[in-house]
Amino acid sequence: MSLQKVRPSLLRALLGSAAILTMGGTAAKAAEPVLQTEQSDVITLPAYSPHTILVEDAVYTHNKDGRVYVVDADSGKLLGMVQAAYNANMALTPDAKRIYVAETTWERGNRGARNDLLAEYDANTLKITSDEKLPARALVTPKKNDFALNADGSRSYVYQMSPSNAVEVVDNTAHKVTQTVEIPGCALVYPWGNAGFSSLCADGTLANVSLGADGKVGMMHTAPFFEPDKDGIFEQSPTVAADGTAYFISYSGMVYPTKMGENSTVEKPWSLQEGAGMKAAPDSSKPFEVTWRPGGWQIAALHKASHQMYVLMHKGTFWTHKDNGTEVWVFDTQTHKRIRRYPLKVASNLVGVTQDAHPLMFTANEDNGDFFVSDALTGKPLRTIKALGTSLIFTVAPGEG
Repeated sequence: MSLQKVRPSLLRALLGSAAILTMGGTAAKAAEPVLQTEQSDVITLPAYSPHTILVEDAVYTHNKDGRVYVVDADSGKLLGMVQAAYNANMALTPDAKRIYVAETTWERGNRGARNDLLAEYDANTLKITSDEKLPARALVTPKKNDFALNADGSRSYVYQMSPSNAVEVVDNTAHKVTQTVEIPGCALVYPWGNAGFSSLCADGTLANVSLGADGKVGMMHTAPFFEPDKDGIFEQSPTVAADGTAYFISYSGMVYPTKMGENSTVEKPWSLQEGAGMKAAPDSSKPFEVTWRPGGWQIAALHKASHQMYVLMHKGTFWTHKDNGTEVWVFDTQTHKRIRRYPLKVASNLVGVTQDAHPLMFTANEDNGDFFVSDALTGKPLRTIKALGTSLIFTVAPGEG
């Protein structure tokens, strides 16, 4: 309303109220507390327990921001993280004291000179202790066997494809590449002991590379044990560097027990489905038959002491090997029998397991980054870490290798 039409008494009341509000505002402003100066500190993580794990997040929506999380699986707390740029690979030393990350950056962010790097971090302070430039690394989707450590963590093996298939051998004490080993027609790195590694080859064989103390390299191939065009092998099959144990799993669900070494031996395969009391799944010759099959990204995990293997399974046709698992099947690798079966509330692209006497099992929701912790012996869900990351792809637990 117009002030000219307001009665004098009412006008005086309104003006008085305005004055009080003005005074109140001034008083309130004067009474604002003085903020304390921000303080920062640096903590050191305690020695890793069997349930202190690493989780790789490839962050596929913006890969140069990839990272590795350090997680306390008992409390469900994120303890820290290190960078893992653009399709990186990572590994934890057997004593859980060092984290290695093989990564790639460009000097100007998304362009400029390319740098292939091998970073070493103190696992307790998460401070970088070495930042070594590599001749090359295979810039492909991260899988455990793109990069691996030997049994005692003294060497790193970096798979690369520039210009042909090869492995860079890195001395982790001297922090330098000691040699480049050509592996024509073969790919990836499966270490055995401290003296060598094997690679999967396109002709269905394993190439076994022995590294002599004098720098000499020996290579021998196994006989072909699978047909790549009929029933390929999951590259993420579980292996153990300490003794060269491997369980190569095929798309159809055949398991090839292998003892890797200078002369790797591959035993007669057994079927996951037959181990569960079902008919074995057909290979690509019958591509449309629907049955239970292995699938996902990190498809299987091995609990070494109990000889138990955890495998992601789903119902699908032959070419559904990338489909997430709707169940985890647990097999005794000595009897080849399924001993437990865990339906999952949320289909998972990964399965991981710790190596202690009371192991934990890990799965994840690929859509929203939730991370699930369960009792590995019963399948009982224990806790959920909500939105841990963007693209969780695999876990590493102390003593796994």
